[in-house]
Amino acid sequence: MEHNFDRSNERMATAIQLVSTSADAREQLKAEYHKRSDAAFAPETLRNFRQITAMFCSWCREKGYDAAPPVDPKAVAAYVDYLGGKVRSTAIGVRLWAISEMHRAQFQPSTCNHRLVELAVKAVKRKYGAAVRLAPPLGKKEMIETIQKLGSSRLELRDKAVLWVATDSGCRASKIVAFKVKDLVRQDDGSSLLYVSRSKTDPYGEGAYSFLSEAGTEAVLRWIETAGLESSDPIITKSQPNSQIRHMDPATISRILKRCTGRSEVSAHSTRVGGVQDAFRLRCDLSSIMVAGRWSSPEMPDRYGRRIMASQSTSAQVSAAFSKSR
Repeated sequence: MEHNFDRSNERMATAIQLVSTSADAREQLKAEYHKRSDAAFAPETLRNFRQITAMFCSWCREKGYDAAPPVDPKAVAAYVDYLGGKVRSTAIGVRLWAISEMHRAQFQPSTCNHRLVELAVKAVKRKYGAAVRLAPPLGKKEMIETIQKLGSSRLELRDKAVLWVATDSGCRASKIVAFKVKDLVRQDDGSSLLYVSRSKTDPYGEGAYSFLSEAGTEAVLRWIETAGLESSDPIITKSQPNSQIRHMDPATISRILKRCTGRSEVSAHSTRVGGVQDAFRLRCDLSSIMVAGRWSSPEMPDRYGRRIMASQSTSAQVSAAFSKSR
Protein backbone atom coordinates (compact mmCIF):
# COMPACT_ATOMS: atom_id res chain seq x y z
CA MET A 1 0.00 0.00 0.00
CA GLU A 2 1.41 3.40 -1.05
CA HIS A 3 1.74 6.31 1.33
CA ASN A 4 2.09 9.98 0.36
CA PHE A 5 5.37 11.52 1.45
CA ASP A 6 4.82 14.08 4.21
CA ARG A 7 7.81 16.39 4.52
CA SER A 8 6.70 17.86 7.86
CA ASN A 9 6.28 14.43 9.42
CA GLU A 10 9.61 13.34 7.97
CA ARG A 11 11.37 16.32 9.55
CA MET A 12 9.63 15.71 12.86
CA ALA A 13 10.69 12.05 12.79
CA THR A 14 14.26 13.13 12.02
CA ALA A 15 14.20 15.63 14.90
CA ILE A 16 12.94 12.96 17.31
CA GLN A 17 15.66 10.61 16.09
CA LEU A 18 18.29 13.31 16.64
CA VAL A 19 17.25 13.75 20.24
CA SER A 20 18.05 10.12 20.93
CA THR A 21 21.44 10.16 19.17
CA SER A 22 24.76 11.22 20.61
CA ALA A 23 25.96 14.81 20.47
CA ASP A 24 28.79 13.84 18.09
CA ALA A 25 26.36 12.15 15.68
CA ARG A 26 24.09 15.20 15.70
CA GLU A 27 26.98 17.54 14.91
CA GLN A 28 28.16 15.26 12.09
CA LEU A 29 24.69 15.28 10.53
CA LYS A 30 24.44 19.06 10.77
CA ALA A 31 27.90 19.43 9.21
CA GLU A 32 26.82 17.12 6.38
CA TYR A 33 23.73 19.27 5.83
CA HIS A 34 25.80 22.46 5.63
CA LYS A 35 28.23 20.88 3.16
CA ARG A 36 25.43 19.66 0.90
CA SER A 37 23.48 22.93 1.08
CA ASP A 38 26.62 24.83 0.02
CA ALA A 39 26.70 22.66 -3.10
CA ALA A 40 22.95 22.77 -3.73
CA PHE A 41 22.32 26.52 -3.50
CA ALA A 42 23.65 29.30 -5.72
CA PRO A 43 26.36 31.50 -4.13
CA GLU A 44 24.03 34.53 -4.15
CA THR A 45 21.33 32.51 -2.37
CA LEU A 46 23.82 31.47 0.30
CA ARG A 47 24.99 35.07 0.75
CA ASN A 48 21.40 36.25 1.17
CA PHE A 49 20.67 33.43 3.63
CA ARG A 50 23.66 34.27 5.82
CA GLN A 51 22.94 37.98 5.74
CA ILE A 52 19.26 37.54 6.61
CA THR A 53 19.86 35.07 9.42
CA ALA A 54 22.56 37.33 10.87
CA MET A 55 20.11 40.26 10.90
CA PHE A 56 17.39 38.11 12.46
CA CYS A 57 19.68 36.81 15.20
CA SER A 58 20.84 40.37 15.93
CA TRP A 59 17.21 41.51 16.18
CA CYS A 60 16.41 38.61 18.53
CA ARG A 61 19.29 39.52 20.84
CA GLU A 62 18.17 43.15 20.87
CA LYS A 63 14.58 42.20 21.74
CA GLY A 64 15.50 39.51 24.26
CA TYR A 65 14.43 36.46 22.19
CA ASP A 66 16.37 33.22 21.81
CA ALA A 67 17.38 32.84 18.14
CA ALA A 68 18.34 29.17 18.48
CA PRO A 69 15.94 26.86 16.58
CA PRO A 70 13.18 26.17 17.23
CA VAL A 71 12.49 29.88 17.60
CA ASP A 72 9.40 30.84 19.55
CA PRO A 73 6.64 31.52 16.97
CA LYS A 74 5.72 34.65 18.94
CA ALA A 75 9.24 35.94 18.24
CA VAL A 76 8.90 35.27 14.50
CA ALA A 77 5.48 36.94 14.44
CA ALA A 78 6.91 39.95 16.27
CA TYR A 79 9.73 40.09 13.70
CA VAL A 80 7.13 40.18 10.89
CA ASP A 81 5.41 43.05 12.72
CA TYR A 82 8.76 44.84 12.93
CA LEU A 83 9.40 44.42 9.19
CA GLY A 84 5.94 45.68 8.22
CA GLY A 85 6.20 49.00 6.39
CA LYS A 86 10.01 48.78 6.28
CA VAL A 87 10.34 46.17 3.51
CA ARG A 88 7.96 44.84 0.86
CA SER A 89 5.84 41.78 1.53
CA THR A 90 7.92 39.78 -0.95
CA ALA A 91 11.04 40.60 1.07
CA ILE A 92 9.29 39.41 4.24
CA GLY A 93 8.61 36.12 2.45
CA VAL A 94 12.31 35.79 1.61
CA ARG A 95 13.26 36.44 5.23
CA LEU A 96 10.83 33.81 6.47
CA TRP A 97 12.34 31.37 3.96
CA ALA A 98 15.79 32.03 5.45
CA ILE A 99 14.52 31.53 9.00
CA SER A 100 12.85 28.27 7.90
CA GLU A 101 16.09 27.14 6.28
CA MET A 102 17.89 27.95 9.52
CA HIS A 103 15.53 25.48 11.23
CA ARG A 104 16.00 22.87 8.51
CA ALA A 105 19.77 23.08 8.95
CA GLN A 106 19.23 22.06 12.57
CA PHE A 107 16.62 19.43 11.60
CA GLN A 108 13.99 21.32 13.56
CA PRO A 109 10.39 21.96 12.46
CA SER A 110 10.08 25.53 11.22
CA THR A 111 7.97 27.81 13.39
CA CYS A 112 7.44 30.06 10.36
CA ASN A 113 4.48 27.83 9.49
CA HIS A 114 2.83 28.55 12.83
CA ARG A 115 -0.62 30.14 12.65
CA LEU A 116 0.60 33.17 14.65
CA VAL A 117 3.18 33.88 11.94
CA GLU A 118 0.66 33.36 9.14
CA LEU A 119 -1.71 35.84 10.80
CA ALA A 120 1.11 38.35 11.28
CA VAL A 121 1.94 38.17 7.55
CA LYS A 122 -1.72 38.63 6.61
CA ALA A 123 -2.00 41.62 8.94
CA VAL A 124 1.11 43.28 7.48
CA LYS A 125 -0.16 42.76 3.92
CA ARG A 126 -3.56 44.17 4.83
CA LYS A 127 -2.04 47.22 6.52
CA TYR A 128 0.78 48.02 4.10
CA GLY A 129 -0.35 46.27 0.91
CA ALA A 130 1.26 43.48 -1.07
CA ALA A 131 1.85 45.26 -4.37
CA VAL A 132 5.18 44.57 -6.05
CA ARG A 133 7.02 47.64 -7.33
CA LEU A 134 7.98 47.14 -10.97
CA ALA A 135 11.03 48.57 -12.68
CA PRO A 136 10.08 51.47 -15.01
CA PRO A 137 9.63 49.94 -18.48
CA LEU A 138 12.04 50.48 -21.35
CA GLY A 139 10.20 49.48 -24.53
CA LYS A 140 11.64 48.68 -27.93
CA LYS A 141 10.86 52.09 -29.45
CA GLU A 142 12.76 54.00 -26.78
CA MET A 143 15.66 51.56 -26.87
CA ILE A 144 16.05 51.85 -30.65
CA GLU A 145 15.93 55.64 -30.44
CA THR A 146 18.59 55.52 -27.72
CA ILE A 147 20.83 53.24 -29.79
CA GLN A 148 20.49 55.45 -32.86
CA LYS A 149 21.88 58.40 -30.90
CA LEU A 150 25.10 56.55 -30.09
CA GLY A 151 28.21 57.08 -32.18
CA SER A 152 31.04 54.76 -33.17
CA SER A 153 33.58 55.19 -30.36
CA ARG A 154 34.81 52.06 -28.64
CA LEU A 155 32.64 52.79 -25.60
CA GLU A 156 29.56 53.43 -27.74
CA LEU A 157 30.08 50.25 -29.76
CA ARG A 158 30.17 48.28 -26.51
CA ASP A 159 27.09 50.10 -25.24
CA LYS A 160 25.20 49.37 -28.46
CA ALA A 161 25.91 45.66 -28.00
CA VAL A 162 24.67 45.86 -24.40
CA LEU A 163 21.47 47.70 -25.32
CA TRP A 164 20.61 45.35 -28.17
CA VAL A 165 21.18 42.22 -26.07
CA ALA A 166 19.11 43.73 -23.25
CA THR A 167 16.13 44.77 -25.39
CA ASP A 168 16.09 41.76 -27.74
CA SER A 169 16.77 38.93 -25.31
CA GLY A 170 14.87 40.27 -22.31
CA CYS A 171 17.46 38.58 -20.11
CA ARG A 172 18.29 39.54 -16.56
CA ALA A 173 21.53 41.44 -15.97
CA SER A 174 23.21 38.37 -14.46
CA LYS A 175 22.65 36.48 -17.72
CA ILE A 176 23.61 39.37 -20.00
CA VAL A 177 27.08 39.58 -18.44
CA ALA A 178 27.40 35.78 -18.49
CA PHE A 179 27.02 35.37 -22.28
CA LYS A 180 30.18 34.22 -24.05
CA VAL A 181 31.07 34.65 -27.70
CA LYS A 182 30.46 30.93 -28.28
CA ASP A 183 26.87 31.36 -27.01
CA LEU A 184 26.01 33.38 -30.13
CA VAL A 185 24.29 31.06 -32.64
CA ARG A 186 23.89 32.63 -36.11
CA GLN A 187 20.74 32.06 -38.18
CA ASP A 188 20.21 32.23 -41.94
CA ASP A 189 18.04 35.37 -41.81
CA GLY A 190 20.78 37.44 -40.15
CA SER A 191 19.39 37.16 -36.64
CA SER A 192 20.94 35.05 -33.91
CA LEU A 193 20.10 33.04 -30.84
CA LEU A 194 21.88 33.44 -27.53
CA TYR A 195 22.32 30.19 -25.64
CA VAL A 196 21.20 30.54 -22.01
CA SER A 197 23.06 27.78 -20.20
CA ARG A 198 21.58 28.60 -16.79
CA SER A 199 19.13 31.09 -15.39
CA LYS A 200 17.10 31.90 -12.30
CA THR A 201 14.33 29.59 -13.51
CA ASP A 202 16.79 26.96 -14.78
CA PRO A 203 19.34 26.42 -11.99
CA TYR A 204 20.25 22.93 -13.19
CA GLY A 205 21.31 23.97 -16.68
CA GLU A 206 18.75 22.35 -18.97
CA GLY A 207 19.43 25.26 -21.33
CA ALA A 208 17.31 27.66 -23.38
CA TYR A 209 17.69 30.27 -26.11
CA SER A 210 17.06 34.01 -26.37
CA PHE A 211 16.46 35.92 -29.58
CA LEU A 212 18.83 38.55 -30.97
CA SER A 213 17.65 40.58 -33.97
CA GLU A 214 19.61 41.16 -37.16
CA ALA A 215 20.52 44.69 -36.04
CA GLY A 216 21.44 43.35 -32.61
CA THR A 217 23.60 40.64 -34.16
CA GLU A 218 25.44 43.19 -36.28
CA ALA A 219 26.12 45.36 -33.22
CA VAL A 220 27.37 42.41 -31.17
CA LEU A 221 29.60 41.10 -33.99
CA ARG A 222 31.10 44.55 -34.52
CA TRP A 223 31.89 44.81 -30.81
CA ILE A 224 33.41 41.31 -30.78
CA GLU A 225 35.65 42.28 -33.70
CA THR A 226 36.58 45.66 -32.18
CA ALA A 227 37.45 44.15 -28.81
CA GLY A 228 39.22 41.16 -30.34
CA LEU A 229 37.19 38.69 -28.32
CA GLU A 230 37.68 34.95 -28.64
CA SER A 231 35.18 32.10 -28.38
CA SER A 232 35.48 31.60 -24.63
CA ASP A 233 35.50 35.33 -23.80
CA PRO A 234 32.45 37.11 -22.38
CA ILE A 235 30.62 39.27 -24.91
CA ILE A 236 30.05 42.14 -22.48
CA THR A 237 33.41 43.45 -21.28
CA LYS A 238 35.04 46.71 -20.31
CA SER A 239 35.46 49.15 -23.19
CA GLN A 240 39.05 50.23 -22.45
CA PRO A 241 41.51 48.82 -25.04
CA ASN A 242 43.99 47.37 -22.56
CA SER A 243 41.57 46.26 -19.85
CA GLN A 244 41.41 42.68 -18.65
CA ILE A 245 38.77 40.63 -20.47
CA ARG A 246 36.46 39.19 -17.84
CA HIS A 247 32.79 39.02 -16.87
CA MET A 248 31.43 42.36 -15.69
CA ASP A 249 29.40 43.02 -12.55
CA PRO A 250 25.65 42.69 -13.36
CA ALA A 251 25.10 46.11 -11.73
CA THR A 252 27.05 47.63 -14.63
CA ILE A 253 24.16 46.89 -17.00
CA SER A 254 21.88 49.19 -14.99
CA ARG A 255 24.51 51.93 -15.01
CA ILE A 256 24.89 51.66 -18.80
CA LEU A 257 21.12 51.88 -19.30
CA LYS A 258 20.87 54.92 -17.02
CA ARG A 259 23.70 56.70 -18.79
CA CYS A 260 22.56 55.95 -22.33
CA THR A 261 18.85 56.71 -21.81
CA GLY A 262 19.37 59.64 -19.46
CA ARG A 263 16.82 58.11 -17.09
CA SER A 264 18.12 57.67 -13.56
CA GLU A 265 15.11 55.58 -12.46
CA VAL A 266 15.54 52.67 -14.89
CA SER A 267 17.40 49.44 -14.18
CA ALA A 268 18.52 46.32 -16.02
CA HIS A 269 15.08 44.85 -15.38
CA SER A 270 13.39 47.72 -17.23
CA THR A 271 13.95 46.13 -20.65
CA ARG A 272 12.42 42.89 -19.37
CA VAL A 273 9.30 44.73 -18.20
CA GLY A 274 9.18 46.86 -21.33
CA GLY A 275 9.47 43.84 -23.58
CA VAL A 276 6.49 42.15 -21.95
CA GLN A 277 4.40 45.30 -22.23
CA ASP A 278 5.32 45.70 -25.92
CA ALA A 279 4.26 42.09 -26.49
CA PHE A 280 0.88 42.64 -24.84
CA ARG A 281 0.35 45.79 -26.90
CA LEU A 282 0.91 43.68 -30.01
CA ARG A 283 -1.54 41.14 -28.55
CA CYS A 284 1.02 38.33 -28.42
CA ASP A 285 -0.30 35.29 -26.56
CA LEU A 286 0.84 34.62 -23.02
CA SER A 287 2.52 31.29 -23.83
CA SER A 288 4.77 33.00 -26.40
CA ILE A 289 5.66 35.70 -23.88
CA MET A 290 6.55 33.04 -21.32
CA VAL A 291 8.81 31.28 -23.83
CA ALA A 292 10.55 34.54 -24.74
CA GLY A 293 11.16 35.41 -21.10
CA ARG A 294 11.85 31.80 -20.05
CA TRP A 295 9.16 31.92 -17.35
CA SER A 296 7.83 28.65 -15.96
CA SER A 297 4.64 30.29 -14.66
CA PRO A 298 2.47 33.15 -15.98
CA GLU A 299 2.60 35.08 -12.69
CA MET A 300 5.38 37.55 -13.55
CA PRO A 301 4.49 38.35 -17.20
CA ASP A 302 0.88 38.79 -16.06
CA ARG A 303 2.07 41.23 -13.41
CA TYR A 304 4.28 43.14 -15.88
CA GLY A 305 1.49 43.43 -18.41
CA ARG A 306 -1.40 44.16 -16.05
CA ARG A 307 -1.69 47.84 -17.02
CA ILE A 308 -1.61 47.04 -20.74
CA MET A 309 -4.17 44.26 -20.38
CA ALA A 310 -6.52 46.64 -18.57
CA SER A 311 -6.42 49.01 -21.56
CA GLN A 312 -7.25 46.04 -23.82
CA SER A 313 -9.97 44.61 -21.60
CA THR A 314 -13.55 44.03 -22.75
CA SER A 315 -14.54 47.25 -20.98
CA ALA A 316 -12.03 49.20 -23.06
CA GLN A 317 -13.12 47.46 -26.27
CA VAL A 318 -16.83 48.04 -25.60
CA SER A 319 -16.16 51.68 -24.76
CA ALA A 320 -14.18 52.15 -27.98
CA ALA A 321 -16.88 50.46 -30.06
CA PHE A 322 -19.69 52.65 -28.71
CA SER A 323 -17.57 55.79 -28.96
CA LYS A 324 -17.21 55.20 -32.70
CA SER A 325 -20.97 54.80 -33.12
CA ARG A 326 -21.79 58.17 -31.53
